[in-house]
Amino acid sequence: MCDLLAAPERTVINNPAPRFSWIVNDAAPQARQNAYQILVRTTAAPPGDDGGVWNSTRIASADSVAAPYAGTPLAPHTTYAWQVRTWNDRDEPSPWSDWQEFRTGALKGPPTFARYPVVQTEVPPRRIVPRAPGHVFLDFGRAAFATLRVTLESPADGIAVTVHLGETLAAPDVVNRQPAGTIRYRRATLTLRQGRHPYTLAIPPDARNTGPAAVLMPKHIGEVLPFRYAELEGLPGPLAADDVRQLAAHYPFDDRAAQFSSDSDVLNAAWELCRYSVKATSFCGVYVDGDRERIPYTADAYLNQLSHYAVDREFTLARVSAAACIATPTWPTEWILHAPLMAWADYLHTGNPDLIHRLYADLEASTLCALRRADGLISTRTGLVTDALIQGIHMEHAPRPLEDIVDWPPAAFTDGGQGERDGYDMVAINTVVNAFHYRALVLMARMAAAIHRGDDAARFHALATATASSINRVLFDAARGVYVDGEGSSHSALHANLFPLAFGLVPPEHLPGVLAFIQSRGMACSVYAAQYLLEALYRAGADRDALELMTATHDRSWWNMLAVGSTVTLEAWDIRYKKNLDWNHAWGAAPANIIPRFVVGIRPLDPGFARVLIQPQPGGLRRAALTLPTIRGPIRVRFESAPEHFELELELPANVTARVILPPRFRTPARAWLDNHPRPDAVTPEGVVFEAIGSGPHTVRSAGGAS
Repeated sequence: MCDLLAAPERTVINNPAPRFSWIVNDAAPQARQNAYQILVRTTAAPPGDDGGVWNSTRIASADSVAAPYAGTPLAPHTTYAWQVRTWNDRDEPSPWSDWQEFRTGALKGPPTFARYPVVQTEVPPRRIVPRAPGHVFLDFGRAAFATLRVTLESPADGIAVTVHLGETLAAPDVVNRQPAGTIRYRRATLTLRQGRHPYTLAIPPDARNTGPAAVLMPKHIGEVLPFRYAELEGLPGPLAADDVRQLAAHYPFDDRAAQFSSDSDVLNAAWELCRYSVKATSFCGVYVDGDRERIPYTADAYLNQLSHYAVDREFTLARVSAAACIATPTWPTEWILHAPLMAWADYLHTGNPDLIHRLYADLEASTLCALRRADGLISTRTGLVTDALIQGIHMEHAPRPLEDIVDWPPAAFTDGGQGERDGYDMVAINTVVNAFHYRALVLMARMAAAIHRGDDAARFHALATATASSINRVLFDAARGVYVDGEGSSHSALHANLFPLAFGLVPPEHLPGVLAFIQSRGMACSVYAAQYLLEALYRAGADRDALELMTATHDRSWWNMLAVGSTVTLEAWDIRYKKNLDWNHAWGAAPANIIPRFVVGIRPLDPGFARVLIQPQPGGLRRAALTLPTIRGPIRVRFESAPEHFELELELPANVTARVILPPRFRTPARAWLDNHPRPDAVTPEGVVFEAIGSGPHTVRSAGGAS
């Protein structure tokens, strides 16, 4: 990869000092890199010379991600090629890699984050159903942001073919022409010419999602509409399957990069729904909220980012989206506080600190420290929202002021309902807002340390500690054992408890009451807050509760999204919970990242996946298998869970080590094996723990008395 691009030749790089990453291609067990050498040339020449533009010579380092260019200044509008070789821990050199080309842009002004152009995929119809003479129905299997291309034979000029496109059906094989909410339907006309010709339908633009705040479609793609179904009326002759295609727009995506299966058909279906949703909603080349507005919202983008990392080895769209969200923020207080979360996730998954370096001042402003009162709690309603703060977070031209959101939608969007805030008391000192403030400070401390700003790291750590202390002193009701919605409130919503638990704010002595309250509320939150609810449950060890929520089949579930007919995650659980919902919102795709990170349990311990944690939390699952794409290569895990044993097979790429923790389900004395060798040292007070497992295939197993 060059600047996180696996195919940099598809675009240009406007960075005078790009960073290089590679997968160490060594199948030997425990394979580790201990040195590397990079050559950069203007043309791909044999590897035996000095490299032309830059010869790094041998660099003693295990780093295989984000190695910085350090040669002579790159020229603008020039094609370069680079290659790399590595040395293993036996000091044996690898062959040179193939050359990889990259092109520079103008190289003027501040560096920009590289990204690919949006592409189109031709999707054939799954079904063609004749409805009447000259009238056919088409089902493309899945909704996509697309247009329609059709090749037709016409006996004369001027024949009009009416096209109906939609996401849902009114009856079998009938496109719904009056769908509810913001579910999409569009009618258009093709005017034919005599003879046989291909036609690409021009989608009429929607004023709401093509306005000044919206991300416009690239000109080489044109306007699109999310649709699965089409009807064509007025055809002058028959239509063959080869004559019609859905032209689906999306960011480049490898459908083979990630796989998941388990013994739960419901969980498998939820994962596939969410995996595809990430691809389908990437159509703008920036993470957006769906089709209604096509605006980058930071919370939407963060959830999209986490899921994108889990289903494809792709990092540039998340980085571009983070920069866009910071530059054009939206009104919710917690959305501003999501910016450090996006930046940390970028660094954790790539090992590349460029986003932190370039946007450090913006990230610091996004912690909203300017709103702190003496005890470290923040509020947008205590007179501290100054012009300087608004300018620091780039909200000078925002259409509405900074305002707490907690969850979405409120009751106003639900006919006769209560909204998705669980009756939250929206007081000035808001528990959810302050939990996000704490989390932003924790991550700013880590990011400051990562780019060697030690004084800042200590300052942010101290601020986070003070905020945590005040949250637990001011916002916790010790008599009931739960957090209240805010200072002075006596109400405790699910949200006031799930966010502190998800963000590590709940001390051990508070955990039983907080967890019991969260478990009692079920899915009393939106598809957005479900991300954090599931994280909270898994971090508290309540994996059975979390799995039950992900595999539920009632109307507040991912199964329901499929049951109502969608193939992309919905904006809300159902139309009854948001009367203007759309059917193409990736912030509803939490299982795409929750399953790899918590059910199978693969999470990076070091930035760039140099060390990983593998800690499966199977809940009631008996079997599961996952391939997770990472910047260092795919990680494969399969587990089998039974009352009398737990067995896990894993395969790690070279230059990666893992800490493996098996589920704590056996009474001591438990027994442990690594690659069929007894490992009594792995039985610890924490459970069965294997440290520093190296690359290659391994089997770990534990057994003992069932608890």
